[in-house]
Parts: sequence; C-alpha cells; structure tokens
Amino acid sequence: MRVCALTGVLSTPHKGGVRGGIKVKSTKLAVRELTPRQRALVEAFVSNGGNLSKAAEEAGYAEGNSGRTTAWKAMKTPHVQQYLMQQTAEAFGVHAVKALGKIAQLSGNAKSEYVQLEASKDLLDRAGFKPIERHQMQVAGDIKVSIDLG
Repeated sequence: MRVCALTGVLSTPHKGGVRGGIKVKSTKLAVRELTPRQRALVEAFVSNGGNLSKAAEEAGYAEGNSGRTTAWKAMKTPHVQQYLMQQTAEAFGVHAVKALGKIAQLSGNAKSEYVQLEASKDLLDRAGFKPIERHQMQVAGDIKVSIDLG
C-alpha cells in the first residue's frame, strides 16, 4: 500500500490495470542485468583510464573495429552507464584516499616550506576551514555623502 503525497489516497501497486475503478500503474521498473562481458567491459574501462579499445579486448569482445563498435554500443545502454557511474564513483573514492595521504605527507615532510604551507592550506580547505575570501574594490570618481539630520 502507498499513500499519494498530493492526494493522500491509498493505492495498491500492481501490474497496470484497474483496481476499484482507479487505474493504477505498475511501480516496478524494468531493470536489465549486466552480462558478465558488459561488467568486465566497464571494470576494464575504469581501471585502464577510459581506453575503450583496450577495455573491449580485455572483456572478450571481438578484436578491431567490430569489437570496439559493439563495446561502444553496449556502453551507451542505460544499465551499463549506470554501472559505469557506480564504478567511477568507487574509483574516485579510492583515489581520493590516496591523494589525501599524499597531501598529508607533503604537509609534514616536504623539503620546501612553501610546499608544506600549500599542502597544509589544501588540507584545511578540504576540511572546511577555508579562509574568508576578501575582495578589494577600487572606485574611481567622486563619492558624495549627504546626511540629513533635520
């Protein structure tokens, strides 16, 4: 059972049809599963930095233009793109941890004090302690202020 946010009416989702005089649409979305080859294609594509030809070859698609074209068509399908976005987000997470470690290491161990300072600023910025941005404006011309106390 579901309550409509707009009307407050209860409805029972089921395959499209009429129930109690009210037409009810199915709430179930058609989700296609990835084939093992599509899964391998996406994982190879993310791990090799976005080279579709190499990813197609690693995933077992035909060699040459034929395999690359088939892989490109597979990459355009919504369910493969959804998996690609998921894998990309996971890869970003892994690389973000490595990058944070490198910045922290530079902050404490870099030979240059300038590099240490910049790495420290970067860490603080990412932690939410960014300094207030100050802007200086110059106005050319006459400024006239008139105060009426009467």
